[in-house]
Amino acid sequence: MKYKFLFLLLMPLALFGGFGKFVSPQEAFKPSVRVENGKIVAKVKLAEQIYIYDSALKFELAGTPDVSIDKIEKPKPIEHDGDKVYEGEPTFVVVLKKNSDTAGVVDARFVFGFQGCSAMGLCYEPVEKSYTLQIDTSKIGSQSAKTAQSTIERHPQSENSVDAIAQTLKEGSLWMIVASFFGFGLLLALTPCVFPMIPIISGLIVSQGKGITTKKAFFLSLVYVLAMSLAYTIAGVLAGLFGSNLQAALQNPYVVVSFAAIFVALAMSMFGYYELKLPDSFVAKVSSKGQDKGGVVGVAIMGFLSALIVGPCVAAPLAGALVYIGQTGDAWLGALALFAMSLGMGVPLLVVGTGAGKLMPRPGPWMTLVNGIFGILMLGVAIWMLEKILSAYVVMLLWALLGLGSAIYLGALDAKSHIFKRTLALALLFYSIVLAIGAFAGSKSLSEPLGFLQKSVAVSKSTQEGVKKELDFQRVTTLGQLDMMLEKYEGRKILLDFSAKWCTACKELDEKTFSDAKVQEALKDFVLIRADLTKNGKAQKELAKEYGVFGPPVVVFIDEKGQEVRAKRVVGFVESEEFLENLRK
Repeated sequence: MKYKFLFLLLMPLALFGGFGKFVSPQEAFKPSVRVENGKIVAKVKLAEQIYIYDSALKFELAGTPDVSIDKIEKPKPIEHDGDKVYEGEPTFVVVLKKNSDTAGVVDARFVFGFQGCSAMGLCYEPVEKSYTLQIDTSKIGSQSAKTAQSTIERHPQSENSVDAIAQTLKEGSLWMIVASFFGFGLLLALTPCVFPMIPIISGLIVSQGKGITTKKAFFLSLVYVLAMSLAYTIAGVLAGLFGSNLQAALQNPYVVVSFAAIFVALAMSMFGYYELKLPDSFVAKVSSKGQDKGGVVGVAIMGFLSALIVGPCVAAPLAGALVYIGQTGDAWLGALALFAMSLGMGVPLLVVGTGAGKLMPRPGPWMTLVNGIFGILMLGVAIWMLEKILSAYVVMLLWALLGLGSAIYLGALDAKSHIFKRTLALALLFYSIVLAIGAFAGSKSLSEPLGFLQKSVAVSKSTQEGVKKELDFQRVTTLGQLDMMLEKYEGRKILLDFSAKWCTACKELDEKTFSDAKVQEALKDFVLIRADLTKNGKAQKELAKEYGVFGPPVVVFIDEKGQEVRAKRVVGFVESEEFLENLRK
């Protein structure tokens, strides 16, 4: 009896201390929880011969209404006496979802519970651990996007133009790279990117006065183009290194209004209200041998600012260079390529600037008229800039007011004016009145201000033919929202359009390409999602960076397997025929 009592007394020690068959709960289960890429990763390290039951797992999230559990990703369990269990070090991923548009870090309480046994025949009491976590809501869903991206990379596909250009930078010879990007710049010079710079350079040359010669006009134009190229290059390299949205960084309303005000000031100077020039003290410092270099400095400053104001345009060459810089960190070669491209873009500006000096009229009434015309063009640039932040209605009214004022300035109401000049002025006056009527009627098109008159007919016709005026995009602004969309439409083809309200090329894509009946027919089987980068906040930057987008517009095609078809990616504005040809590849 005495030995039996001693055996009962020592048995617990034998179980947990002396004989190694069983371990304490603290040694059997070692749980840990962390937040990673907007998800909660919960794992438990199990001692040898210890397992936990799938049915006893517990995951709870409390403390914030902004975030909740979407689903639990578990490893594959094993069978043990008819139950599903986990051994070793099982890891559970808790996928979260946002219940509001709140962006930022929120505090939450997470409960991780489980219950397990030893294969030796001992079962432990349920374990429940509570953790206080900080969850960055802007990162919710990022991991699945990265997983999808890595899947895409594991399944290499044919390159698109952006990838091909980036590859050329990696493998091409120096002279081939410089020549290629100079050629790209010449092509970009034919796009709307460069058009607003034409009145700027022309106005600067004209404002130099009667002493301007062809040689000096060429020199000043060259200074302008070199300063523009330098600014473009610096901005491009910084965007490539830091992955920033180059366009959006310059679209802050305060920045846009400030630059628009500069052009209004330049215009008023052209109209003769005052002489806009650098301070005499500054001119004296930059002068040498009696030659005034103040004009050169002023032109250089305007060239530098103009590149930041009116650009940069996102096109395949620029995007390819930014991708190369971002991937390799080789800023020098990327900078050389961007500088060569900028020089190519500047060739038409050299021609225009030199021509402005060569064709300068002699002093007299014509000179006043020429200054006035360039003043009008400067005001046009200011309105073009304000389009990025103002409603279409206000912009239409501004164009109408500019047209009315310009028509009167050019002599539309002057019976003694030259018949040719007055005819042009009257035509501008009539168009401006039509523009104002269209604006008040809700029209947004400068080319068709009275399109609303055929609205009922167009609606009836489009209904009969099944053609919509605009495509129906589902809008997302964060990576988490996009991931939920991709999951929702898994197994279907998806068109993902990166766009922004301040992006002029995006508006062109909407008005000319996406409104085309053939394009709409070709896209009828696609789910249309628009990634709106207008706000350019942290969430939007993360969304753009995840897909390698340096600025809108960029159109991404995702197949039924959830993989991007890289060869079909569209960067920048393309006409409807080119868009359709890209789809047919």
